[in-house]
Amino acid sequence: MPDSEKDRAANDVVGQRATFDLALSDKRKYPVQEFMVFVQAARRYIEITQDQPLIHRSVARAVNGLREYLAVERKRVPGDVLFEADRLECQLFSGYDPFFEGDESPRL
Repeated sequence: MPDSEKDRAANDVVGQRATFDLALSDKRKYPVQEFMVFVQAARRYIEITQDQPLIHRSVARAVNGLREYLAVERKRVPGDVLFEADRLECQLFSGYDPFFEGDESPRL
C-alpha cells in the first residue's frame, strides 16, 4: 500500500475531528452524526494501517483521550458516543475490538 493512501486517510481523520469539534460549539444538539463520521474515518485508517507498526502522530492526537474529553466537554453526552470513543481508542492503540457481539462464550 502506498504511503499516500495512508496519508490521505490520516488527513481525513484529522479533518473529520476538526469538523466534529466545530459542531460541538452548538450547545443545543449533540453532533452525533459528525461524531460517527469521524469514527468511520478513524476505522478506515485503522484498517489501512493494521499491519504497520507506526501510525501518524496527528491520528494519535485526534483519538488519544477522546472519551475523557467528551465526558468533560458536556454534562450530557449520549452513552453510545462514549462507548464508541472507548472502542475506537482500544482499536487504534491496543489493536483489538472490545465489542464482542456474537463472540461470547455459550456459558455467559
